[in-house]
Amino acid sequence: MLVAVPAGAARPSLAAGSDPRAVAVAERVMQVLGGEAAWNATRYLRFDFAVERGEKTVMRRAHAWDKWTGRYRVEGKDKDGRDVVVAMNLNSKEGAATVGGTPLAGDELKKALETGYAWWVNDAYWLLMPYKMRDPGVVLTLAGREKKGEDAWEKVLLTFEGVGLTPKDRYWVFVNARTGLVDRWEFVLKGEKTPPVPFDWKGWKAYGRIQLADDRVNPKDGTRIHFPVLELPAILPDEAFALAAPKP
Repeated sequence: MLVAVPAGAARPSLAAGSDPRAVAVAERVMQVLGGEAAWNATRYLRFDFAVERGEKTVMRRAHAWDKWTGRYRVEGKDKDGRDVVVAMNLNSKEGAATVGGTPLAGDELKKALETGYAWWVNDAYWLLMPYKMRDPGVVLTLAGREKKGEDAWEKVLLTFEGVGLTPKDRYWVFVNARTGLVDRWEFVLKGEKTPPVPFDWKGWKAYGRIQLADDRVNPKDGTRIHFPVLELPAILPDEAFALAAPKP
């Protein structure tokens, strides 16, 4: 669950109800990834969110985000296979949208903007969760330590107090005790009474001043969520956030 934090907003020193030991683990993750100053200085992100099952791509969405101003553009397909483009500001939640190239208005536009915002919440959280562990409303609990051979992980539970679109979600984040990187997460969505769903995080490397991982794999069923396009450009032109398709 991605929680929007306006640029320049002060980060609380400790989320209400959080375990200081879990907060310390989250702080270590942030430092290993480049530090909060480097994260705040990262302005533009361009990424594609893709889902593969059986080596077949079943979903792909293209995002462009100006983290400082909230400008945002996403392009994907609806359940009927039609092309949906949303250009909006994530802070004001105002903008424009097309379906199949046709501009929307009224209730249809409102629904499309809600869809675009929900796509950002989901897809960006899959990419950026380690940077969002200490956002307002996120409660951190140390849920133990796991070992396998020579490896060990600090297990941090993330729950949410009245923030985001699905505040009953729960995430267990496995932080490598040696590297400080996130190796895995497991989650139960919307308060369901089901076993946690696991995904291994792979492909950590430097992008500008920070680190990102571009691959997630479910070790049980092989589902892959990855980011075939992942860029942190120094500049994105205004056209990147317009409804018309950006020029290559």
